[in-house]
Amino acid sequence: MAKKCIYCKTEIDDGSVIDFCQRCGIGVWGEKMFKAIVQSMEKSREAGDLFQGSVTDNKVAKNWKQI
Repeated sequence: MAKKCIYCKTEIDDGSVIDFCQRCGIGVWGEKMFKAIVQSMEKSREAGDLFQGSVTDNKVAKNWKQI
């Protein structure tokens, strides 16, 4: 299933750390803030702090109960 921008519904890369396209991101936050958001999210993914999955996933639910 292709990932789509939450604002304009344009298809975006499945590997993207954000759920919106560059055009909409810059339109909402401005270029500097958009770049900062993407950079921060990419660093979080690299560190393993970013999990994008189903909230109904039993493995995830068990991990959250342990915290």
